[in-house]
Amino acid sequence: MILTDTELASLLQVQHRSPHQLLGMHPLGDGSGLVVRAFLAHAASVKIVPTHEKNKPSFKLQKLDPSGLFEGVTRAATQVYAYDLVITDHEGRVSQTRDPYSFLPTLGETDLYLFGQGNELRIYEKLGGQLRTIDGVPGVSFAVWAPNAQRVSVVGNFNNWDGRCHPMRLLGVSGVWELFVPGVGEGALYKFEIKDVQGAIVLKTDPYGFFYETPPKHASVIWDNRKFQWSDEQWLERRRHQNHLRSPMSIYEVHLGSWKKKSLAESLTYRELAQQLVDYVKRLGFTHVELLPAAEHAYYPSWGYQVTGFYAPTSRFGTPDDFQFLVNALHGAGIGVIVDWVPAHFPRDEWALARFDGTALYEHEDPRKGSHQDWGTLIFNYGRHEVRNFLTANALFWCDRFHIDGLRVDAVASMLYLDYSRKEGEWIPNRFGGRENLDAVDFLRQFNHFVHTEYPGTITIAEESTAWPQVTQPPYLGGLGFSFKWNMGWMHDTLHYFSRDPVHRKYHHNDLTFAMLYHHNENFILPLSHDEVVHGKGSLVGKMPGDEWQQFANLRVLLGYQWLFPGKKVLFMGGEIGQRAEWSENGELGWWLLKEGPYHQGVQRFVEDLNKLYKAEPALWESDYDLEGFYWVDCSDAQTSILSFVRQTREGTSQVIVLLNLTPLPRMNYRVGLPKAGRWREVLNSDSQSYGGTNLGNLGGVLAEAYQVHNQPFSANFTLPPLSVTVLRSES
Repeated sequence: MILTDTELASLLQVQHRSPHQLLGMHPLGDGSGLVVRAFLAHAASVKIVPTHEKNKPSFKLQKLDPSGLFEGVTRAATQVYAYDLVITDHEGRVSQTRDPYSFLPTLGETDLYLFGQGNELRIYEKLGGQLRTIDGVPGVSFAVWAPNAQRVSVVGNFNNWDGRCHPMRLLGVSGVWELFVPGVGEGALYKFEIKDVQGAIVLKTDPYGFFYETPPKHASVIWDNRKFQWSDEQWLERRRHQNHLRSPMSIYEVHLGSWKKKSLAESLTYRELAQQLVDYVKRLGFTHVELLPAAEHAYYPSWGYQVTGFYAPTSRFGTPDDFQFLVNALHGAGIGVIVDWVPAHFPRDEWALARFDGTALYEHEDPRKGSHQDWGTLIFNYGRHEVRNFLTANALFWCDRFHIDGLRVDAVASMLYLDYSRKEGEWIPNRFGGRENLDAVDFLRQFNHFVHTEYPGTITIAEESTAWPQVTQPPYLGGLGFSFKWNMGWMHDTLHYFSRDPVHRKYHHNDLTFAMLYHHNENFILPLSHDEVVHGKGSLVGKMPGDEWQQFANLRVLLGYQWLFPGKKVLFMGGEIGQRAEWSENGELGWWLLKEGPYHQGVQRFVEDLNKLYKAEPALWESDYDLEGFYWVDCSDAQTSILSFVRQTREGTSQVIVLLNLTPLPRMNYRVGLPKAGRWREVLNSDSQSYGGTNLGNLGGVLAEAYQVHNQPFSANFTLPPLSVTVLRSES
């Protein structure tokens, strides 16, 4: 035996931080030959045979220890050469493989340098489990960041989950551990066995894993997510040149597991959704779908917001290829795909990111900075380069490997404020004594910059509920750089208004007009999201006052107001059919309601017609964020709860007027000012009989008279149906 007692002990006890120095083939110290060592727990005998140079020696290894440590020496060669291990197990079965400890590192100095800087934008091609062929040998290169670990091994179904078989080497001061294992292929299960800084042995899933076992299991699965054959090149090319601020955008928000089910316990797969969901969204005319977090999550009732696999679509509905199939099908139908992205926090599961190497690696050590008060989760340490790299590259990963068109960033306010949901003394001020999380601000600016520059035409959306300035201004102007921001104020004010009995609405008229006072501060999206139909809040139609007819009439007006008001639109699934029950992730939408009376079908038909009108009428989207794109005709008639406004293109070549009657009383011969002479044709009326209404309206349109009202040069008398929204287009 050439090993010293200390070296032998380090191998047998799996303590060596660079096992390649002892395992594999090495020249003898005196230059007289070569020594080979291998740890093969289930081998009875081992032989070395040359791989390429047949003139090189073959020789047997001797077992140094019953645990499976072998060593052999040859004097017939002095230069290291490529070799195979011929292994005979105790049942006499023979296998042949290259030695994992005969390969050079798969990460170079530049990779590690950029990662340490936080600037390796394709780090997901370097860390994790990567299918590679090296020197003609197929296998998987494993790499994981765990700088404070005493030892890391990759374990899996290819080595009987035995941490002694494949200990990894630490690559300098980078904190990255690496090993190439020949013969491992797609579908193999693996984890990292870490001896942490305290000496405890823990099993961790791969932070960069591309696929996972179906929960509650959580082993990572080797997968090649580059092999899918995409057919959306034309879609991506159009996207590159699209100005989303001046394009229609109506977004259907979906929780994949509860949109529709095959049975009480079985949801549709990605490929089944690629037919049924795509057909449905296309028929209703939405421009985009937004998926509640598609990344892997162990806790299903979190709806995906407690992510445990940031680089993997959840396996509940199929493989990564199947998810790509769904995205490709949506693009083929002309529908964009937005996913909810959750960089604000992560759960405490001991097998995932939390205290990954025994220290607060991805999170903060101090709970005043690293612990979420509301959700019991942990906050990312945005000031740490490697953590920032993990998140920024993850955003790019979804755009790269899955052709995602947009990222809606969850809980941005919780990232921006150090005192978010904290009392005095429960948070630590920044270096200037303020409450702003400066590291998070820098991260968000960097994230937005790279998403927009690396994938032109891709959008980012902030769910930000405060008055933080310039959320949708570019970083070079001091902004955060988002494309859009959810208008939470509009949502709260509007729902509060519509939940009131119409007899009281005249006292709350400003709830519907206030949003225009700040509308031009940001590029707003108007959301009626999943958050408004859970936790005892009831459904959208359930919030509406009155009898059944009034409830559905109110719902149609609410949706019409959302679609016709300046800003892009988000509607959570179920709202379009007047879902009565509060949403539950364990059920499915009440599709049976469409067979029950006219009201549910009427709402669905109204949403379909809203989308048709919306997409066909540039006045409703071209100038969402221009001062000239919207103006009130009359927002002062609180007594009768009537509102009127004009939407128009920048040049005013296309104009529509929107009239809302927000009480159940019809208003006959109600005069409203008009900006143009000529005939105005009714193009939408929520009180149409086809939607379940009373069929009052202005079927033949109105003719503008040269009579000034509401500071407009012309006017006409209108019939305003009860609880209705009416749209008329100028024909001149």
